[in-house]
Amino acid sequence: MENMAIACLIAYLLGSIPNGLVFGKLLWHIDLREHGSHNIGATNAWRTLGKGPGFLIFLLDFLKGALSVWLGSLLAGTPMAMVLAGVLAIVGHSCSLFLKFKGGKGVATGLGVIVMMMPLPALIVFLVWLAIVKISGYVSLGSIVAAALVPVLAWQFGYPVEYIGFGVLAAAFIIIRHHANIGRLLSGTESKIKAGHR
Repeated sequence: MENMAIACLIAYLLGSIPNGLVFGKLLWHIDLREHGSHNIGATNAWRTLGKGPGFLIFLLDFLKGALSVWLGSLLAGTPMAMVLAGVLAIVGHSCSLFLKFKGGKGVATGLGVIVMMMPLPALIVFLVWLAIVKISGYVSLGSIVAAALVPVLAWQFGYPVEYIGFGVLAAAFIIIRHHANIGRLLSGTESKIKAGHR
């Protein structure tokens, strides 16, 4: 139990690291909160800073989720520990201790969690996300649909109930974080993906 608590604490702190803000300022002298969608995640980094920086932020945020699940497995070794560590990494990213409990939307971090817990569903989710973004140009739409698929695929592939529960919680959390995007999608005012040139 103590090891699980330690894993969860580390996962939250790891998730709280605002990679987009830190590396945007450190390497490109740009505060992402003052540009584009004002979000610190990979999509706004892509739009504001360009493809390379956007991919870097995506990778770093992805690793926060993956490392958190790995720590849950290493320190406690139970499905519940992995699930809780994964959830707290996503919550940390979206409600960062270092940003007055504000942050990103948790998509890249969530993908890192899913890859470690459910590799095949993660691949399917990523391909669906990619297809929707390519066809529609809307990252938010791809993220919402992909998030909703996670619990369905967890159930379909016969994963433990803890993983299905994680899928439901993560999907609900990520979709709620996209509430403003949903409004813009419905009104036809959502921005399509376009890389910056910095």
